Amino acid sequence: MKEIMDFLNERVLRQSRRFSDFFPLAGLQSFLLTLFGTLMSMAILKLIPAIRRLLATLVYSESMLTFLENYLDFFGIWIIILLVVVGFEANRPMLKAISYSQKGNNLKGLLVGILLGLGTNGFAVLMSWLAGDIKLSFYGFDPVVLLVFALAVFIQSGAEELADRFYLYQRLRRRYRSPLVAIFVNAVVFALMHVSNPGFTVIAGTQIFLIAIVFSLMVYYYNNLWGAMAFHAAWNYSQNIIFGLPNSGIVSEYSIFTLEAASARNGLFYNVGFGVEGSIGATVMLALLAAVIYLINRHKPEANDVWAQGEGQFAEESHKN
Repeated sequence: MKEIMDFLNERVLRQSRRFSDFFPLAGLQSFLLTLFGTLMSMAILKLIPAIRRLLATLVYSESMLTFLENYLDFFGIWIIILLVVVGFEANRPMLKAISYSQKGNNLKGLLVGILLGLGTNGFAVLMSWLAGDIKLSFYGFDPVVLLVFALAVFIQSGAEELADRFYLYQRLRRRYRSPLVAIFVNAVVFALMHVSNPGFTVIAGTQIFLIAIVFSLMVYYYNNLWGAMAFHAAWNYSQNIIFGLPNSGIVSEYSIFTLEAASARNGLFYNVGFGVEGSIGATVMLALLAAVIYLINRHKPEANDVWAQGEGQFAEESHKN
């Protein structure tokens, strides 16, 4: 038994670990925080009707307002996760992973994320359009509505990144020496949280898993959680609000272009039920992007291991666990 424990301590587990960081428990906690945060958002919007009345002045219809609220239902996740991180001393080192940094979390990192999100999703949409799998018509352009949805989409996308590439990722990095555990497990959890979306398929799940790997590599190699948030938001905004295509199976009530749904067909870069996210082409594209990021950086160390300097101070407490 002592030999096994020595092996775990030297090769698998870190001194900074906590028992609650065990990957099934950490994954469950991340899911529960996401659930409670969503319920918190819904409760706040319901208990403070003035917020809904204000939002109603910014959109055209009740259905568009309801769709906007679907995105805003995620703001409670920001609140509850940041409270859990700030409120527990053992979690506070995580703040280094979200704080401004000259390398990674900065305006340049945000811009890189936006360009990657718009570029990858735009390429998939372009390929679908050129192949004749989708037909788009120009609907209109309202700067105020576009700005409102840009903020709402960032709240939603950023909340998912906080739950998975921030909270869950850092919990797993605190316990396990290999970063592969944090990268792989948070991607699995992220994919599983989309299983109930309309039109979900194995290919869609694979694509969502792969884009989570891309986001995780941005965090690991570049300390760019901000960029991962921006990439995620730009991807969702591009396909849902700009092109009017399904975002994880859900179609927007407002978009610059609208899809002629009756003429849409399955193709290399498009799936009728799930959009470009459910296509083989988008899956391959993201797999290639993940491979490129890895190959470029494979000899580089982790950009920001927030637990490295503090491992010693947690050693005594971790042995109690």
